Amino acid sequence: MWKRLICFVMGMVVCLASDAVPARAADQPSGSAGAALLVETDNGRVLFAKNAQEPRAMASTTKIMTALLALEQPDREITITEEMIRAEGSSMGLRAGDRLSLHELAAGMLSVSGNDAANAAAIAIDGSLSAFAARMNRRAAELGLTQTHFVTPSGLDAEGHETTAADLARLMRFAMENELFASLCGSPQVSVSFEEPEETRTYTNHNKLLTLLEGCIGGKTGYTKHAGRCLVSAAERDGIRLVAVTLSDPDDWNDHMALMEYGFSELELYTEPQTAYSGRLPVTGGSAPFVSVRGEEGEAFPVLQEEAQRVECRVELPPFLYAPVHAGSQIGSLSYWLDGEEKCRMPLYAGQEITVRQDDRSFWEKIASFFGLNL
Repeated sequence: MWKRLICFVMGMVVCLASDAVPARAADQPSGSAGAALLVETDNGRVLFAKNAQEPRAMASTTKIMTALLALEQPDREITITEEMIRAEGSSMGLRAGDRLSLHELAAGMLSVSGNDAANAAAIAIDGSLSAFAARMNRRAAELGLTQTHFVTPSGLDAEGHETTAADLARLMRFAMENELFASLCGSPQVSVSFEEPEETRTYTNHNKLLTLLEGCIGGKTGYTKHAGRCLVSAAERDGIRLVAVTLSDPDDWNDHMALMEYGFSELELYTEPQTAYSGRLPVTGGSAPFVSVRGEEGEAFPVLQEEAQRVECRVELPPFLYAPVHAGSQIGSLSYWLDGEEKCRMPLYAGQEITVRQDDRSFWEKIASFFGLNL
């Protein structure tokens, strides 16, 4: 349809967003963490940071990567060996000879932080802990975790096993896109089915924020003497999703609740894109003088409260169309911008079929009209 236009001058309407009165934001948290980060997951916007690029030990938050890699594998039955359960610390109670699925091991990692489950999955997938650690590091590189290095699948202390709050937040944002991962780490309790012995065991999630924090949808705890208390959490309210990370934090539960309350108080959802566009365009040489223009509902996006008034809506359409115009053909676009950054874009379509207007005049009438004569 664009090829039929003689004049390709884009008409643009810029409409400023409606006025909004910002609510009073919560005080910016201080906290006791050695490193901390709070991000909005839609675009990774940083809302709070403290030593976020400083490499630190991560303890069992390591299992975010371990569980994710296990869940990305085809599910299959695993027979537990003595080698797999040689792990100190937290455990899901595996014994040699137990049989359960690979994905059930991930459930044990994300609920009770089973070191035995992490080691069992690593050996089942790659044959050894070191080979699996190499897999973890390859995936970290793929995800852009530039300051992360894995040595153990469980997160037990090892030289060189470290990450940053920024990398952990990036990893959690990605992991939460996996529906099974999100379901497991967001469940206060999980039931794990064993083939041998034939039984179902129920595990309670170590993440207290699932019950303490409004809107908490997941997270991962961690602790070693060297790393201190480590915690990653995700929460969602009114369509806005946040991820918080603290490393070496003796008061992590309270600090995460303060971080989340601060973040949600700072943001609001800009919902104007959810209203479908409706308008019309002139048509030359058509069976009707105008064609209706329709748009689809777009996705709302988070903005800081003071940003809402700066959002621009841009309607890009040609000044007119030539017939024929086919219903459903794209004829323009609608976009929303904030400070020069495009936030979302939706196509605009012709809402009806416009055919070429039929000229019923005789040959001589057309000649006369051409010369400006009246017959």
